[in-house]
Amino acid sequence: MNLAELAIRHRVTTLVVTTVLVVGGIVSFNRLARLEDPEFTIKEALVVTPYPGATASEVEEEVSDKIEQAVQQLGQLKEVESKSDRGLSTVTVRIKDKYDKHSLPQVWDELRRKVGDVQDQMPPGVRSSVVLDDYGDVWGIFLAIYGDEYSYAELKEVAKLLRRELLLVNDVAKIEFWGDMNEAVYVVPNRDRMSQLGIHPAQIIEKLRDKNLVADAGRVEVGSEYIAIAPTGTFTSVQDFEDLLIMGSDSGQQIYLRDVAAVERGYVDPPANVLQYDGHNAVGLGISTVSGGNVVVMGNAIDARMQELAKRIPLGVEFGVISLQSDAVTTAIDGFLVSLVEAVVIVVVVLLLFMGLRSALIIGAVLTITILATFIFMQPWGVALERISLGALVIALGMLVDNAIVVVDGMLVRINSGQDAERAASEVVAQQSLPLLGATAVAIMAFGAIGLSQDSTGEFCRSLFQVVLLSLGLSWLTGMTITPLLCVMFLKQSKSEQGEEPKDAYGGIVFRWYRRLLLVAIRFRWATVMLVLAIFAVSLWGFQFVDNSFFPSSTRPQFMVDVWLPQGTHIDETLRTSEQIEQRLADLEGARHVTTLAGAGGLRFLVTYAPEKTNSAYVQFLVDVDDYTVIDGLIEQIEESIPNEFPDVEVYGRTFLLGPGGG
Repeated sequence: MNLAELAIRHRVTTLVVTTVLVVGGIVSFNRLARLEDPEFTIKEALVVTPYPGATASEVEEEVSDKIEQAVQQLGQLKEVESKSDRGLSTVTVRIKDKYDKHSLPQVWDELRRKVGDVQDQMPPGVRSSVVLDDYGDVWGIFLAIYGDEYSYAELKEVAKLLRRELLLVNDVAKIEFWGDMNEAVYVVPNRDRMSQLGIHPAQIIEKLRDKNLVADAGRVEVGSEYIAIAPTGTFTSVQDFEDLLIMGSDSGQQIYLRDVAAVERGYVDPPANVLQYDGHNAVGLGISTVSGGNVVVMGNAIDARMQELAKRIPLGVEFGVISLQSDAVTTAIDGFLVSLVEAVVIVVVVLLLFMGLRSALIIGAVLTITILATFIFMQPWGVALERISLGALVIALGMLVDNAIVVVDGMLVRINSGQDAERAASEVVAQQSLPLLGATAVAIMAFGAIGLSQDSTGEFCRSLFQVVLLSLGLSWLTGMTITPLLCVMFLKQSKSEQGEEPKDAYGGIVFRWYRRLLLVAIRFRWATVMLVLAIFAVSLWGFQFVDNSFFPSSTRPQFMVDVWLPQGTHIDETLRTSEQIEQRLADLEGARHVTTLAGAGGLRFLVTYAPEKTNSAYVQFLVDVDDYTVIDGLIEQIEESIPNEFPDVEVYGRTFLLGPGGG
C-alpha cells in the first residue's frame, strides 16, 4: 500500500489533516516573528581603554600592543585591529565565522578574562579596559527627538521619559541614546584674584571632591527606630557651587567660590558625536527587538504607547524617523502576499489553458496548502518572516507545483483512458513517488551549499535553505497524498460518444506539434546537439558581462554619504562644514529628509549597516528620497559637486546592501 492508497482509504482523516494544515498555517503566519533581515550575529567586539594625556604613539606602545597580544591568545580569533588615538585605545576583535550566537557568549567571557589578565601590565594612569560585546546589536527603530526651543538637556529628559515607558512595551529588548550631550559644570578660575587671596587651584579641587562625596554618615536610635543619617550639602545647582566656601591660605578668611572663579553650566566639550535631523539639533533614540520578536507588533505597540504619552511630551518637541524597520517589514510581507497571489493565479491560468479547469484548481489548492503548511513548521525551527525566508518562498513557488503537476497529469491521462480513478492514483504514485522524491532532494540540495556554509553569508542566508527544504519536502508529501485524493474526488472521465473508444490523451494540437518537433530533432540529431552546444557557449561568453554581486543593492529609499575631513579636525569645524553640506543635500531633487551623524556612525539600525567608529573628522549623512531609483544618479552628482566646493573633504556615496559583505 502506497501513500495515495492510504490517503484515499482514510479520506476523512486526510481531509481533516488538510483542514488542520490550512487553519494552522493561517494562525502560524500571523504568529511568526517578523524582521527586515535575518537574525545575524556580528562577530565583533570592541575593547576600549582610556589613557588620559597620552599621545597616540604612547597609547599604541603601552596599551594597544599589550591588549593585542592578549587577544591573540584566543583560539577563536579571526583577526584583531587596533586604533590608537590621543588618550584612547580601541581594539576591534573579530571572531571566526563558525561561531554562532549560541557559542559567542562563551567567547566573549574568555575575551574578558584575557583582557582582565593584562590590566596589571598597564602603566599608571591607564583606566580599566571595557569590552563591548553588544557592538553588533540591531536597533530596528531609530528616532530623532528635536525641538528648536529646547536644549540638549531638555531633549534628553524627554528621551529618558520615553525610555522608561517604552521599555515596558512587549518585544522591546533595549533602548539606547545616541548624540546625547552630557552636562557638565565648568569652574573657570580668576588667577589674579586667587593669587591675591592666596588660594591654590588644588584647594578648589579638594573642596569640590569633599563636598560632593557620597558617604555613609551612620545611624541614630530614635525611640524604637534606628534611623539612617543622610548628610546634606551635595551640589544640586550652579548656585551651590558658587556658594562653596574656601579658606584663604594667607588671610585665613573664608571666601566664596564665586569670588575667585566663574561657575558655568554647559555640556562636555568637545562632544564625542552630534546628531542633527533636517538641520535641527537632536537626541537619537534606538529601540531593539528581543530575539525572535515580532518587529511589526513591537512597532505598532510603540506607536500606540507614544500616542498615550503625547500629553506628557512638551509642546514643540517633534520626532523624526531615521529608520523604522516595522514599516519595511510590513511592506515586504505585503509584497510577498501580492507575489504569492499572483503566482497562484498564474499557475491556475496556465494550467487552465493546458490541463483544464479542474486540474488547475486542484494544483492551485495543493500549492496553497503546501505554503500554509510551511508556515507551521517555520516557527518551531526558529525561522522568521524576513527578507531571505520570504524570498525563498517566492523562489520555491515555481518548484512547489512540480510534484502535483506530475500526479495530476498522470491520473488525468489514465482516467481519460477509461481507468478507475483510485487505481489510477495508486499506479501513478507507485510509479512516480521515488523519482519525484529524488528530483525534490536534488532541488533541495542545490541550496544546501548556502544553507550549510559556515561563513557569514551562510549564516545570513540559512533561512533560504531551511524554507526551501520545508516547502519542497511538504510539496512532495502533499503531492503523494492530498493531490491524489482531490483528483479522485473531482477529476472526471471525459465524455465520449457511445460506442467510441476513449480519447487519446496525447491527441491534442500541442502534443501533435511537439511530436513533430521531437521527430525533427531526432532525425537531425547532430545538428541538434551542435545547436545546444552553441547556445551553451554563447551563454558562457555572455556571462562575463553580468555584474558580480552575491548581495545586490537594497531598494531602501535611503542612502549614505560619508564625508572625511583632514585627520585631527576639531568636531566644531566638522559641524560647520557638515551644516553647509547638509543644506546642499537637502536641496537635491527628491530628497525628503537629511540626518547628520557627526563624529561617528550611528546606531546599527540595519544588520548590513556597519557604523564608523569615533572620529572627530568624520560625518555621515543619511538621505531619505521619494524613489530609490534616483539614488545612483544623486550619488554621482554628490561625488562630483561636493569636492569641487569643499576641496579639503573626501566624499563617498553608498547604497545599502541586502546582505553582509561588499557588492
